[in-house]
Amino acid sequence: MSKVGIKLKIDVTKIDKALLFKGKKGVYLDATVFVELHQADEYGNNGMITQEETKENREAGKNGPILGNCKLFWTESGRPAAPQQHSNHAPKGQTVPARYDDFDDDIPF
Repeated sequence: MSKVGIKLKIDVTKIDKALLFKGKKGVYLDATVFVELHQADEYGNNGMITQEETKENREAGKNGPILGNCKLFWTESGRPAAPQQHSNHAPKGQTVPARYDDFDDDIPF
């Protein structure tokens, strides 16, 4: 099996803190990453990160919130090949997002 490097970008304000749980060494969040290694969206992302839901909510068909996205940046064989994009639209000029400084102080990290 070959190794890959994947960057994650998570919007921590979307985390449902009720689903955080205390473990032996800290407070944890269960999340899932869906990755398409050979295809990217119009922004160059290869996948998304979702927060895990409770078993009851999953059985009821509820999905966890989308927390962010991920991007393949490295493969064991060298830099990844340029991924195919889903859209025919070229990405627009990049803008720098506003910094979110109003974090909730009780986030445990």
